[in-house]
Amino acid sequence: MTQSSARPEGLSAYIAVTAAYWTFMLTDGALRMLVLLHFHTLGFSPVQLAYLFVLYEIAGVVTNLCAGWIAARFGLTSTLYAGLGLQVLALLALAQLDPSWAVGASVVYVMLVQGASGVAKDLAKMSSKSAVKLLAPSEDGGLFRWVALLTGSKNMVKGLGFLLGAALLATLGFVWAVLGMALILAVILLAVLIAMPAGLPKGRKGTKFSEVFSKSRNVNLLSAARVFLFGARDVWFVVGIPIYFYAVLSDGTTEGNRAAFFLIGTFMAGWIILYGLVQANAPRILRAKTRPEAELIAAARGWAWALAIVPAALTAAAMFAQGPQMWLTLTLIVGLLAFGGIFAVNSSLHSYLILTFTKAERVTMDVGFYYMANAAGRLAGTLLSGVTYQVGGLVLMLGTAATMVALSAITVGFLRPQET
Repeated sequence: MTQSSARPEGLSAYIAVTAAYWTFMLTDGALRMLVLLHFHTLGFSPVQLAYLFVLYEIAGVVTNLCAGWIAARFGLTSTLYAGLGLQVLALLALAQLDPSWAVGASVVYVMLVQGASGVAKDLAKMSSKSAVKLLAPSEDGGLFRWVALLTGSKNMVKGLGFLLGAALLATLGFVWAVLGMALILAVILLAVLIAMPAGLPKGRKGTKFSEVFSKSRNVNLLSAARVFLFGARDVWFVVGIPIYFYAVLSDGTTEGNRAAFFLIGTFMAGWIILYGLVQANAPRILRAKTRPEAELIAAARGWAWALAIVPAALTAAAMFAQGPQMWLTLTLIVGLLAFGGIFAVNSSLHSYLILTFTKAERVTMDVGFYYMANAAGRLAGTLLSGVTYQVGGLVLMLGTAATMVALSAITVGFLRPQET
């Protein structure tokens, strides 16, 4: 009776955290498209565009390392509120950007604001992912289903954010789009502050920062695999592919730019939404309810190698094309959508395994450490996206992605079932 009476309270807390996280990720996806497309039209090079997101990813590495300890010490709601509030401030600051500033000053300013947004995003994400471990039912594969639902729905919402950002840029312009998102997020923060139910831990005094670093072999290996996995995605996702599509789709006129914005935003949104749909259904795809941990670890290896085939094939296609071609563009669209589906299964498996490898008493710290690795992968991918596309075009960019997925698959191969 005690457990059943506690579950509704915990479930309501989980729903509140998830709703706040959805709204946050909608603005996060929109902001990424706004920044990328707006500054590309101002003449920023691929490397300069990558710089705009560098501090965002560096902030994610540092924040995830610290956020687990902060949540363990002060409670999960404190990190959620801090993330939402900081994102509102970051959006308001970005709206103050002056187009008359020199390129160098604009890059530095946007980097700093994006750094604050990166801190905000990872505070909110760590809170939401840790809540799953603490609140999800453990029987009949409940943990995997709840993880998949949260992660999948989050990415579908973020995908809509990409489309929203492109649409807002084309219709309202940069400043009004950013201010509108700040207002929406501020309303959500106020609602959560007023209505957040009980059900999440309040934190415990005496938690040491040194406890953040995991001593679990599986947690450390999975974190390393996560670096390569997300690096492989962001190598093409952050700068290279959007800029390639812009070059193919826009004729340089205002109307051409507007049409390109909508088409690029639609593709990026569609990719993320597909990714989220597959993630949400990963437990069914993997038949996780009836499979033991050892089989799911083996499945993680197989799905990682399957993923590596896609960018390798796209690299070969780009080498053969030797420049923009209609058939190459269509091949990239189909191939990257396939990449998204297989990547989603890999990501969902990782998100489940990290929660099975950790213990309830240190979940925030292990999840924080794991998402620190996730942020490190995105940082590497962001830097490589601008550099590889500018230096070697599609061939070098996609070849780098294939190599990083292979490294992730090799690392996952060292995971072993936990001793019971």
